[in-house]
Amino acid sequence: MFSLELNEDQRDLRDWVHGFAADVIRPAASEWDEREETPWPVIQEAAKIGLYGFEALATWFADPVGLSLPIAVEELFWGDAGIALALMGTGLAAAGIFASGEPEQLAEWVPECFGTPDEPKLAAFCASEPQAGSDVAGYRTRAVYSRATDEWVLNGQKAWATNGGIANVHVVTAVVDPALGARGQAAFVVPPGTPGLSSPGKIKKHGMRASHTADVFLDDVRVPGRCLLGGRERLEKRLARAREGVSAGGQAAMATFETTRPTVGAMAVGVARAAYEYALAYAKDREAFGRKIIENQSIAFDLANMRMEIDAARLLVWRAAWMGRNNVPFTAGEGSMSKLKAGEVSVWATERAIHILGGAGYTREHPVERMHRDAKIFTIFEGTSEIQRLVVARAISGMHIK
Repeated sequence: MFSLELNEDQRDLRDWVHGFAADVIRPAASEWDEREETPWPVIQEAAKIGLYGFEALATWFADPVGLSLPIAVEELFWGDAGIALALMGTGLAAAGIFASGEPEQLAEWVPECFGTPDEPKLAAFCASEPQAGSDVAGYRTRAVYSRATDEWVLNGQKAWATNGGIANVHVVTAVVDPALGARGQAAFVVPPGTPGLSSPGKIKKHGMRASHTADVFLDDVRVPGRCLLGGRERLEKRLARAREGVSAGGQAAMATFETTRPTVGAMAVGVARAAYEYALAYAKDREAFGRKIIENQSIAFDLANMRMEIDAARLLVWRAAWMGRNNVPFTAGEGSMSKLKAGEVSVWATERAIHILGGAGYTREHPVERMHRDAKIFTIFEGTSEIQRLVVARAISGMHIK
């Protein structure tokens, strides 16, 4: 039987995460946005109650319907996007390990990403570079294998890495065969304290200020052979197929992004919903010219459109999440479609929320200003809106559109 009704476990999860977002995240949101620092007290509180950690992420991933993860993520980002990304950024590195790693690598490194409830840690996924963001084929960071020592030597620079430099574990994509372009890449785990990895410090950003973003430099970073995700034998087979012109099944960065795009869409939906709810409450309370401003058709229609677009975006996210969990191919770029729609709805809805509040919405006395700053990144990171349209266009046409 077809049903869109959440089951009891999903409803309990939604209510639990929503409570944490309302009681812990929202009261701290403005402070950490202004401080532009990693909100360690919130991370520690989340770890203590089991909201931050390997077990929580594994439980959400295990949902056979695929909805638990987007449900939890939407509630966290409804609370505050910057703090929520500080909590969820580690999940991208874990997804990188999951996408490319062997079972024993998952067992070893994913717990290292999160630490323990008493001493939580962070992890970073390092893919983008100063000259190559969406253009994954343009990555220049190199990894060279040393047979004598069974080590990989990494050199290069990564940009825009969430938790970069402050992470316990860094997952780094690098080129192992430049002649193969994007098909000649692999992903590596850089263990805690490895010499040669450094970061100049946090980048000052327009939004998501509570989340740490930084460049990462790799200067003769040596990692054991076992830190190659997927193992050397599997890599050699994949490279051999690529050299023969046979499909190699994608490359490390894109494999990670494909698994996370519906989740990023859920993040965007959470921000958009928060802005819509705030604007709705404001419009029902605020009076102008002797009546509530929601009684003006233009305001009421704006809010109706916001609700409609947010619900539509959520349904696309849920569809893509279900497809991904049940190994249904994205034949029309459904993963990218969900992220594209949700990201653009988030930017548009937060802008409309500011407009409904008028001058008050442009000030920091109301959270919609912060929400609008936070929303913009959803049309940029993990593939710009243009890249998402390209993925969908190629999928529906069967052509290599450029």
